[in-house]
Amino acid sequence: MAKKVAAVLANDFEDVEFTGPADAYKEAGHTVVVIGTEKGATITGKHGTKVTADASIDDVKPEDFDALLIAGGYSPDNLRDDDRFVAFTKAFMDADKGVFAICHGPQLLITAEALKDRNVTGYKSIAVDLKNAGAKYHDEEVVVCHNLVTSRTPDDIPAFNRESLKALA
Repeated sequence: MAKKVAAVLANDFEDVEFTGPADAYKEAGHTVVVIGTEKGATITGKHGTKVTADASIDDVKPEDFDALLIAGGYSPDNLRDDDRFVAFTKAFMDADKGVFAICHGPQLLITAEALKDRNVTGYKSIAVDLKNAGAKYHDEEVVVCHNLVTSRTPDDIPAFNRESLKALA
């Protein structure tokens, strides 16, 4: 059954950490909805990829989606400063819906205070932050903990996509 994936995105996202998973989800028949601060706004990745926001955070509800994608780069740090994105993210974790976060993506989960006692991975520079948030950090290409799938870097995208797609199945 096709699922609907919310992708929260802000400027300076790590391009392939959005495009790689989003393309894999679409190829598998799922719908990916890009959510930004403003519908129709252009969101630009660190390496120049331009994505148009399909919806504004003000116009969406977590219950309209089956899963959440949080790409890395500076996007998660930009999003965690906005209470609307933090609450949106927390709602997915509270509802046990699929949450797929790569690289710096878990920063948004840290701010949502949603990682206590969870097994996770992420980019090396946020390992201490993850531990301080109560998570159990593992330096592995992909870590699956119930509804949560996390990976470290663009090199881990094949494993990240594989496990995310399993969670969507």
